[in-house]
Amino acid sequence: MFDQIVVFTVIIMILVLFIDGRVRYDFVSLGGLVVLSVTGVINSEESFSGFSHPAIITVAAVLVISSGLVKTGVIDKIVSALNRSSKSSAVVMTKLMMITALLSGFMNNIGALALVLPVGIKVAREHKFSPSRILMPLAFSSLLGGMTTEIGTPPNLIISSYRQDFGLEAFGFFDFTPVGLTVTILGIGLMVLLGGKLIPKRKTIGVEKLFNIGEFLSEVQVVDSSKLAGKPMMDLNIVYKLEIDVLSIIRNDQKIVAPGPDEILVPGDILIIKALSQDLADLIDKTNVLLRGTKKSLHIEESMIKSRDTALVEVVLRDDSPIIGRTTLETKLRNRYSINLVAVSRKGVYSVERLKSIRFRTGDILLIQAPTSILKDIYSNLGCLPLAERGVEIYPDRTKWKLYFTAGIFSFSVVLTTTGLLPVQTSFAFAATTLVLARILTPREFYEAIEWPSILMLGSLIPLGLALQSSGGADTIANILLGASALLSPTLMIGLLMVLTIVLANLISTSATAILMGPIALSIAMASGVSPDPYLMSVSVAASAAFLTPIGHQTNMLVMGPGGYKFTDYWHLGLPLTILIVTVGAPLILFVWPM
Repeated sequence: MFDQIVVFTVIIMILVLFIDGRVRYDFVSLGGLVVLSVTGVINSEESFSGFSHPAIITVAAVLVISSGLVKTGVIDKIVSALNRSSKSSAVVMTKLMMITALLSGFMNNIGALALVLPVGIKVAREHKFSPSRILMPLAFSSLLGGMTTEIGTPPNLIISSYRQDFGLEAFGFFDFTPVGLTVTILGIGLMVLLGGKLIPKRKTIGVEKLFNIGEFLSEVQVVDSSKLAGKPMMDLNIVYKLEIDVLSIIRNDQKIVAPGPDEILVPGDILIIKALSQDLADLIDKTNVLLRGTKKSLHIEESMIKSRDTALVEVVLRDDSPIIGRTTLETKLRNRYSINLVAVSRKGVYSVERLKSIRFRTGDILLIQAPTSILKDIYSNLGCLPLAERGVEIYPDRTKWKLYFTAGIFSFSVVLTTTGLLPVQTSFAFAATTLVLARILTPREFYEAIEWPSILMLGSLIPLGLALQSSGGADTIANILLGASALLSPTLMIGLLMVLTIVLANLISTSATAILMGPIALSIAMASGVSPDPYLMSVSVAASAAFLTPIGHQTNMLVMGPGGYKFTDYWHLGLPLTILIVTVGAPLILFVWPM
């Protein structure tokens, strides 16, 4: 009884902290594991057994393979093939949802969304409608597509492994496809038909608006009498204590983009600066520079603050970004990441002023000025996804043989898995390792592709699922649910389990939901003396149905800023989609996987 009390207490505390969000989910999970170990609910040998779980290896391998598919251009080929030009916005949006779901079935959900997100914004701009109309359906499509294969989403891998606890083989690669594909097709159809009516129309700045920064910048000229003449640019901050960002210097019709602090200023230099009005006044007063133009009286084109070597790009912050909750000054963006922060957009409202005091949040859109050569590293180190790269090529070494080799290795690993020659964790680990040995990916890119916070969370939570079983907690919850089975048909019982799973999935991560609900599904099957398959499949499908809140899955959070959505916007489309999944999914699961 003591063990059950501890397990339920830990679960409740983890749920509360997950929902609260002030402590990162990976450290919450690790803290729960430590409590279970200290109290003796799980022994020292079992404490970190989750990190050797097949699901952990498979998730890591899928992330690495996805990185290889992106780097070599395999994904670009698929996107360009399906995203042919069309005069109908509905047709274009349908294609984008289909390709997002297709990619999500074979790679990480966030990775699939990241590839299509810039295309979705571009489509919205070209067809002159708000990005809010397309971005939420794209996020939901990535969740739907993940339901279709064993590697589509971590919950599928977790549920597949739970089947082995019943003495059966793990689910096969395409065992999830009959139910997952049907639900995905119907879900996309619903979003096409009703999305425009149900999604709140939010006025968002759109990517192109962020480039209209000329009205917020100023142009000053260094003259002979200026105190800056012959001085390094660092004097602006060190000597004159000015909060001035110099984005570009125009010198003899040549531009120096993102000049360094040691750049010596000479008479005639024109500085393109970003500053508050008071700081601008202080600059003129203290240094005797000449004001040439400011705000709307000045037209500064994008080309004046970017070059071949320096790009101007928009990125959206992921929830695992190291700068979340910190300000520009605290993060030292210029010194640590070699970028200038030009503007920030949050839920459709953007600003270029007072940026030094803004605390970054998940989903914020940043307009940054950065060296082209290290863009890929910036995306990785900053924990962000590009919304528009304006023709910047961050993978210059793409060749056809690398493309075909990577696609072939991935296809070969899928064949090995589906034919049963190798388990999924072995075949995909083989593919990931081969990409490094063939020098498609460098060792550094191998490690950077793996989302270590997610790996830490999964490895810490898997023992919690085992503790829920061994302590009898799963049986306790199962017996409560079985009390309703006398009044409910098998279809309604499956539906009830799906509803409970969906509620949990929308409050915490989908992976954590699968880990907690999997043992309960097994206990219900054991107590009823029936096959565990329909119960496990119902948890698998429902755990990915996080459509009601932005915190249910990272994909929902990532589109919140670019789409200008509010927290309460998600249920407008998410609720009908959830009802569809439960009403169609429950009988379909029982048809494909009878008791």
